[in-house]
Amino acid sequence: MVRVFTFASGKGGTGKTTMTINLGTSLARFGKRTCIMDADIGMANLGLAIGLDNVPVTLHEVLSGKASIHDAIYDGPGGVQVVPSGISLQGFQQADPEALRDVLKELVDRLDYLLIDAPAGISRDGVVPLAIADDVILVVNPELSAIVDAMKTKILAEVVGGRVYGAIVNRATPEGSDQVTKKMEKVLGVRVIGMVPDDQNVRKAASAKTPVVMKYPTSPSSVSIRKIAAGMAGITYNKDVQEPRDSFVDRFSKVLFRGRR
Repeated sequence: MVRVFTFASGKGGTGKTTMTINLGTSLARFGKRTCIMDADIGMANLGLAIGLDNVPVTLHEVLSGKASIHDAIYDGPGGVQVVPSGISLQGFQQADPEALRDVLKELVDRLDYLLIDAPAGISRDGVVPLAIADDVILVVNPELSAIVDAMKTKILAEVVGGRVYGAIVNRATPEGSDQVTKKMEKVLGVRVIGMVPDDQNVRKAASAKTPVVMKYPTSPSSVSIRKIAAGMAGITYNKDVQEPRDSFVDRFSKVLFRGRR
């Protein structure tokens, strides 16, 4: 049975897509059947971030009834499966966000984890990912505007029946981290499940279209992200031991979604 996490934020630029990609990759490398999905059908960039910007079938085609979800799943880095969204205006206009509910039904027995990158802000496109998730994770930066917008997203998630699992503080600075955590938890009313430090390696990995947890596995951001992923999966993480890349995961991912492009 799949567990669905939706990553949300009130404003753009908090690192939501980066968290989705790297946490999904980490879970896959822990041996979990994991898929990441770009539900930002208007401003898609998850596929672009990992080099899947020229694929024949995207979530646009799925949500418009022109293709099966299984035709829109591609092999991603580290064994993670990827459902990119399209970048065409016509595809966006034809896509029905409500169809995500049916898509989820198709994946229930095929995955351990589905990580959804939701659109920023409060919109019709962003409501469904919040509502269908088992847990919503807020990605927030340690700045006032990001915190206020995250609070609005939390309220919206609760209104539509979503459950906020916690918040990730991204681009954090080491100074006063404990105080920042306490303040975030008090203001947002949810626990901080992890703090990812501001790390130039994240930007360097993004330029290479590679998850930082693979490009720079010992960097501070990678260690923090893998620790969060371990917490999501309910496993103990030892930062001094690199997770094994079980060949079974590679074989399984190729068999799991046959017929992919």
